[in-house]
Amino acid sequence: MTYPRTFSHIGLSVTDLDAAVEFYTQTLGWYVIMPPTEIVSDDSAIGVMCNDVFGEGWGRFRIAHLSTGDKIGVEIFEFKNAEKPKDNFEYWKTGVFHFCVQDPDVEGLAKRIVANGGKQRMPVREYFPGEKPYRMVYCEDPFGNIIEIYSHSYELTYSAGAYQGEKA
Repeated sequence: MTYPRTFSHIGLSVTDLDAAVEFYTQTLGWYVIMPPTEIVSDDSAIGVMCNDVFGEGWGRFRIAHLSTGDKIGVEIFEFKNAEKPKDNFEYWKTGVFHFCVQDPDVEGLAKRIVANGGKQRMPVREYFPGEKPYRMVYCEDPFGNIIEIYSHSYELTYSAGAYQGEKA
């Protein structure tokens, strides 16, 4: 039987785990579930599991677990030799290219992201200018991960027929 599964968590890679935990707790208000911890390649359950995921030779990494206000988990990884790309916005390539948070104060949260080392990638835009108050903006954390901000829920925004009737 097919039914809609719930979303559990997302994993982010960063170049500085401690700075990332500070950014996400201070900027987005997320909770620390497990503070930064080092994982090493060994015969433990987590070591074997990581061998399955990363292959042999990964050595060690640091990880922290956070939670959003609606109980979605955020795993933040810091691998040795972590690199911040010049531009992490390769939207045309397969894979996750952003995650979205919701805040009625889109402008205020975008300013907090910038004030805490991130950047705003575009002006705040309206989905239905002059009709409905649905707004959005793309930002970036200090590590190159793309954060979209919505003013209203995903379901509310798209059930209103966003883009319908517009010419492509």
